[in-house]
Amino acid sequence: MSLDFQGKDRLIERIDRAIDGECPFEITTCLRHALVECIADPAIRLPEEVFAVLPGHYARRALFTHPTRGYSMIAMTWGPGQGTPIHDHDGMWCVEGVWSGCIEVVSYQLLEQQGQRYRFQDVGTIMAGCGSAGSLIPPHEYHTIANPSSTQTAVSVHIYQHAMESCNLFEAEGDAGWYRKEAKQLALDAA
Repeated sequence: MSLDFQGKDRLIERIDRAIDGECPFEITTCLRHALVECIADPAIRLPEEVFAVLPGHYARRALFTHPTRGYSMIAMTWGPGQGTPIHDHDGMWCVEGVWSGCIEVVSYQLLEQQGQRYRFQDVGTIMAGCGSAGSLIPPHEYHTIANPSSTQTAVSVHIYQHAMESCNLFEAEGDAGWYRKEAKQLALDAA
C-alpha cells in the first residue's frame, strides 16, 4: 500500500530516469541529484500524513514500490529527539533526502568482527538540512540517523534498491566499543 500525493508521478518519473544504470555509484549519484531537485520542486508535495509524529519511535510510511524495477520509496517521520541505533541496509544501496527539518547522520566503519560481535569506528557526522541528500552503498552502510531538534519534526525520503523489510541493528555491549548484532524485521506504519 502506498500513499497518493501531489506530484507523485513526476517524482517517480525522475527516479526512474536516475535508476537507469548498472553501477551502484552512478545510480546513487543520479538519484541524489534527482531527489534534491524533487524536494525543491513546488509541484511535488508529500502527503500530510507523513508529517504526523508517532510517539515512541520514528515512522516508516510507504510512498511507492515500483512493480517491475523493485525499488521502494519510504517517508520517515522523526519526532524531536527520535533516532536509530547503528544499523545497516541489509546489503542494499539507499539514497536519503531531507524533505523537512534536519537530521543528523553518523557514519561508522566496521573495524572487527568476532561472531555476532562487531566493533565500529565513528568516521563522521553530517547535519543534513532540508533539501540535502546522501547515499549509502555497501559495505559502507553502517550509520545512525536522528532528529537533533528538541522541538521540530523532520521528514526524510529514502529510496532503497529493493523493499527494505529487514536490517541488522547493532546494540552497544559494554564500554569497549563492541556491539551485538540483532536481525530486525521492519514494519510500515499506517498513514
